[in-house]
Amino acid sequence: MATKILLLEDDLSLSEIIKEFLEDEGYEVILCNNANEALNLAYEKNFDLWILDVKIPLGDGFSLLKELRNCGKKTPAIFMTSLNTLADLKQGYDSGCDDYIRKPFELAELSIRIEALLKRAFSHKKEDFEELGNGFKFALKSQILYQDEKPLSLPNKEIKLLAFLLKNKNHFIKTETIFEEIWGYDEEPSELSLRVYIKNLRKLLGKEKIINQRGRGYSYVGE
Repeated sequence: MATKILLLEDDLSLSEIIKEFLEDEGYEVILCNNANEALNLAYEKNFDLWILDVKIPLGDGFSLLKELRNCGKKTPAIFMTSLNTLADLKQGYDSGCDDYIRKPFELAELSIRIEALLKRAFSHKKEDFEELGNGFKFALKSQILYQDEKPLSLPNKEIKLLAFLLKNKNHFIKTETIFEEIWGYDEEPSELSLRVYIKNLRKLLGKEKIINQRGRGYSYVGE
């Protein structure tokens, strides 16, 4: 599966140019054009990299990244911006970015920076893995599912569900307990949604890996 990038840029023409270029380079790119949309996407989906403009509608890139970092999100991030003073550079790194590229820039330069950052991010990541068989493994710390060493992009709740099942491997977890763990206090739990998440995980990992019993809930079966 292709490396997944969130691109936040409110200039439609520029965002389309960058998106097309990166897709030609083999990346999967999700576009957004304001702070609220970027925040929601960053929480709901798993990305390998965020590329963030700073001057954006409904907020600014510095505050956006700082909020995500404060909530424990560690996805590598690159700022691309016309702001070019030392104070701007310091604010960018203080907010938690990994790289900072000034506009205007060559697309080839952006590609080089992305490649270098992703290599660094993956090589420096010291993880404990849960081997799931058939080429799958789960990074317990960063909560990323890999297939044949490639990270898979799964919805946030599916990842949280898998992590919770693995934490309680070979033990049944009642539906109510899963609701408390996976859904936020301000969200309405959905049994239908839970069944969809279970179905999707079974499709990936195998039906025999996640079992359920009436009245007892769900269990991940492993060694």
